[in-house]
Amino acid sequence: MALIDVVKWDGSLDQFVWKFPSENLRLGTQLVVKPGQWAVFVKGGQLLDLFAEGTYTLQSGNLPLLTSLISLPFGGDTPFQAEVWFVNKVSKLNNRFGTPTPLQLEDPKYGLIVSVRAFGLFGFRVQDPKLFLTTLVGTARVFGAEKISEYFRGRLLACVGSNIGAALAQKNISIVQIAVHLESLSDYCREKIAAEFAKYGLEIVSFYFESINVPEKDPSYMKLKQLKEKAAELNMIGRDIYQYDKSMDVLKTAAGNEGAGSTVMQTGIGMGMGMVVGNQVGQQATQMVTHLPPQGTAAPPPVPTVPTVQFYVALNGQQLGPFPVTMLQQMIPAGTFNAASLVWRQGMAGWQAASTVPELMALFAPAAPPPPPMPPPIPPAA
Repeated sequence: MALIDVVKWDGSLDQFVWKFPSENLRLGTQLVVKPGQWAVFVKGGQLLDLFAEGTYTLQSGNLPLLTSLISLPFGGDTPFQAEVWFVNKVSKLNNRFGTPTPLQLEDPKYGLIVSVRAFGLFGFRVQDPKLFLTTLVGTARVFGAEKISEYFRGRLLACVGSNIGAALAQKNISIVQIAVHLESLSDYCREKIAAEFAKYGLEIVSFYFESINVPEKDPSYMKLKQLKEKAAELNMIGRDIYQYDKSMDVLKTAAGNEGAGSTVMQTGIGMGMGMVVGNQVGQQATQMVTHLPPQGTAAPPPVPTVPTVQFYVALNGQQLGPFPVTMLQQMIPAGTFNAASLVWRQGMAGWQAASTVPELMALFAPAAPPPPPMPPPIPPAA
């Protein structure tokens, strides 16, 4: 077979590795490494000399590792046999990935397991040609970008699944908020995946999620949204008011329903009210026995009860309540009720600022100044 005078590769954007078809070379052969390429000489399965882009005349001086292995003489056009592998430096960016089955992730805020799908793009390039040829290529004469994507798809998806869950836990992000955190999640996962690709001489040049979504009809996701809405309502109006409002809803529902369920609810409410009334009657009886009036003296009439005044409050465009004055007083430190809040009760012509309603003025009156310090004690007379 004739000796080769020129060794080169025209290259391809989708082809990362190409082996020169002949091994019959000689000293004096021209090696042409085009921009964006490496050339590696291999002998007996060993990766020897590496050439970056440029044009070289092969001599024993620029093949030190190969020369030491096969004892090439200096000068002349001595023939020798060696493999020449070309490696492409191009970055392959349009590699899509997607989870074939939903990932089962636990929401770090609410503790529910939710099915999540992830889709995106990643780009890579060869960073270490010797490590890449050793760990991935083997004896294949051609190794393309599609083969790399196929080879790493399973590993990449495993990294994506574990790292999305870790990022959510570390950043305390709920799955219902995941759409607004795609960029930070992409950066986190890229850092973890890059370490895995580096083991094979590859560099991740881009990685980002196009979408991380949950099926809208997934039962766990629907329950998660309900929990988030309740939490938002708690933050808006305060926990004490929320519990009071829900208690009122239960009583209204029980009063409005008909049937056996309503009868049981009303019976339970009646029993509870009966216990309260019974306790009050018992306490009054004890007081009457302890403080019996003298014989012949008529017992005083019962003390008249004063109806509790309750107000409706306008908050964020919604009507809440009614609330007793004691509940409104608890809302002031939380910031959900102040002097400018609009209120209304039965008998008022319209909504008024709380500070203008006589029953509520005392809530916003300035605190009385503290008393002056006590004078020092008078010393005893001599």
